[in-house]
Amino acid sequence: MTASPAIGADTQTEVPLKRRLRRAERTRQVRALALVLPLLLFLLFTFAGPIAGMLWRSVEDWEVRQVLPQTTAALASWDGKDLPDENAYAALASDILAARAAGTLAIAAKRLNYALNGFRTILTSTGRNLKAVPEPGTARETLGRINPAWRERATWTTIKDAGGPITGFYLLAALDLTRNADGAIVAAPADQAIYRDIFLRTFLISLGVTALCLILGFPVAYLLAALPPGRSNLLMIFVLLPFWTSLLVRTCAWIVLLQSKGVVNDSLLWLGIIDAPLRLIYNRFGVCVAMTHVLLPFMILPLYSSMKAISPAYMRAAASLGAPPLTAFLRIYLPQTLPGIGAGSLLVFILALGYYITPALVGGAVDQMISYFIALYTTETANWGLASALGAVLLLATVLLALVYGKLVQGQQVTGGMKN
Repeated sequence: MTASPAIGADTQTEVPLKRRLRRAERTRQVRALALVLPLLLFLLFTFAGPIAGMLWRSVEDWEVRQVLPQTTAALASWDGKDLPDENAYAALASDILAARAAGTLAIAAKRLNYALNGFRTILTSTGRNLKAVPEPGTARETLGRINPAWRERATWTTIKDAGGPITGFYLLAALDLTRNADGAIVAAPADQAIYRDIFLRTFLISLGVTALCLILGFPVAYLLAALPPGRSNLLMIFVLLPFWTSLLVRTCAWIVLLQSKGVVNDSLLWLGIIDAPLRLIYNRFGVCVAMTHVLLPFMILPLYSSMKAISPAYMRAAASLGAPPLTAFLRIYLPQTLPGIGAGSLLVFILALGYYITPALVGGAVDQMISYFIALYTTETANWGLASALGAVLLLATVLLALVYGKLVQGQQVTGGMKN
């Protein structure tokens, strides 16, 4: 009979204790959020925001819809099989006159010219020759007399496809695809199909640079991991030294070294190895050499980190069991370096995909990578849609590579856990 009040008192003190614990946990979470909030906001405005803007620009299509609103509205119900009706012609004539008076006709002309060569001339010449709104029922005849292109179905399907507010035109163009007059996706004309070859060139150069960095970086990382800390730290300074020099300076230094009258050619001529200067610059060789020099530390550091964690006892145990050095290296040491090889290769490959300065300076016309064309469409032609679409395709390829690498690493961890 006397135990019940004690139990009730314990229950009453337990509830406030739980509340205090929950309150303390919430306070800890709020403090943690406050600590990381500046970094999250920084990443949001400098990383996630620009990427989201790039992805939106790759599908955004507002120019024709804004400049030719009546025409896009009239073509919304057009099936595209025959020429549009008289209302569409009248709407186009009215929009052209209004846009020419407002000075915005060139905006729509520029966008439509991306899809159909010569459309800028069609639209601007029509604007110059169209003096007034045609009489009712004569718009088709008037526009056809000004320019025969208005009697062609392809001209009108181009306007309809560019009617927005979103479009797949730029993404299709980035893959050398387009839509024909019937709306089917087909291969782009031969004179416009260049981006697949550029993407292939970009991937091949990046793959070659990654292989060179791995071949050159693996022995260096192995040496750094095997040396005593004093010597290892001294050599690590030389590995990190390129980070203290501007990328532009390093690239220009290779121009001095590899040009026809440069140090390399002069040395080879002096030694009698060659009779005439070799072409070592403004070609694929120069691009690979310069990019390998710049990206080599990004391969060495992950390899060194992975190798430093490998205990020397494994190799000694293999040697004590009679395994030759090469066998022990291939079967014991090398498999343990695979995470470092994968991380370094992925890092170098992704960085190489987006390189711009080095190929632009030491490469030839046929050695430019996709970043060159993204910069070209952004700064010179102001074709933001196509530049964003090329960037979106490159971003997708990078994400897929990261996902594949994550799956491979996860599979290796699962396999290693099963073996253990």
